[in-house]
Amino acid sequence: MDLPGVPNALLDALRAASRELGCAHLAFVGGVVRDGLLHRRHGVAWRGVPDLDLVVEGDARQLALALQRICGSERLTACREHGSFGTVELCLDGVLLDLATARRESYPAPGENPVVQPGTLQADLVRRDFSINAMAFDLISGELIDPHGGQRALQKRSLELLHPGSISDDPTRVVRAARYAARLDFHLADDSLEQLRQTMERWPWRWSTGDAREKAPPALSTRLRMELDRLLQREPWAEALSLLQSWSAMALVDPALQDDLPWRQRLTGACRLRVPLLPALLLGAADPLEVAKRLDLPGQQTKVLGQCRDLLAWLPEHAPPPGAPPSQWCRALEGSGWSAEAVVLAVCHRPAEWRLLLRWWGRWRHVRSPLTAAELIDAGWSPGPGLGAELSRLRLQRIDQEGR
Repeated sequence: MDLPGVPNALLDALRAASRELGCAHLAFVGGVVRDGLLHRRHGVAWRGVPDLDLVVEGDARQLALALQRICGSERLTACREHGSFGTVELCLDGVLLDLATARRESYPAPGENPVVQPGTLQADLVRRDFSINAMAFDLISGELIDPHGGQRALQKRSLELLHPGSISDDPTRVVRAARYAARLDFHLADDSLEQLRQTMERWPWRWSTGDAREKAPPALSTRLRMELDRLLQREPWAEALSLLQSWSAMALVDPALQDDLPWRQRLTGACRLRVPLLPALLLGAADPLEVAKRLDLPGQQTKVLGQCRDLLAWLPEHAPPPGAPPSQWCRALEGSGWSAEAVVLAVCHRPAEWRLLLRWWGRWRHVRSPLTAAELIDAGWSPGPGLGAELSRLRLQRIDQEGR
């Protein structure tokens, strides 16, 4: 199986290291196998992959050490071990490799992090999401391993879950389904779509006995945020989010987002203004700040989202009246302490005053006094609060003179 851009010398080194350790299997897995088959057999353009995923039946760390002995530091320029996950990140001949010990996993409860143990290559493939991602190319035997009909699914352009409890085990697979469907122009198989619908009908589940509140475990919430970030940063997000809404799956994030119609306008505006897309999406939630905290958004994004929520609530009652000069808007916005990031995020939401908010963000806040503090002191002003007030007055005067 040819992989464009992957040097033969790299493959030879991997085979030599696996033979030295007597590994039964060393195989490419996941997206690189899927995309390689799409390229070779179905005429899909090869777009490359950011890294190559390999699974070894044996010890990934020992294989990495064998590669270091065989290749030396000139070829193997980076090696980082993640002991708790049984994985090693390598850079060999300029190619990034993720090397993992074959493992099997079980889910103690729906949505919880799985319990992971060493396993076989076959067991490692079983734990994956869709049949198109559950194929392996064994570098030792040269065999394409396809126990779940991945090649057939590629031919049908179909996303097929591997087992009936797949989404219950890990609901983030729904987001991955939308990502792959949008990127590859695939469709969700009928039985997989039915599993999705049945699982969503039970969402959210009660996660602990005696707890009256229904909320997902923290591990699931964090994984969900990570999948949404990947969708919004790397994929055709408009198509993917449309699919999630058509599957009634936006409730995984927040039920209000299922009926949120302006999301496309918000996110299109966010793209143009270079605003992070996930906070813009969450503006359609019933309580954006609560959802942000549950998903464990970065602290700065959560802070901005909270300020934006407060700003949007402030506008109907406290915004300057129609026809107010720009200086009045500057005093109101700057006196309330909202950050520029919160104001531009509010612009994406398109309140009635969005154009004025945009002018403050894009123009007015950058205007400076025509005279500097040094020039005012030379003119007889003394340092102190009065000097600051005069600088502010001159700045606001200039803003009004320059107009809207």
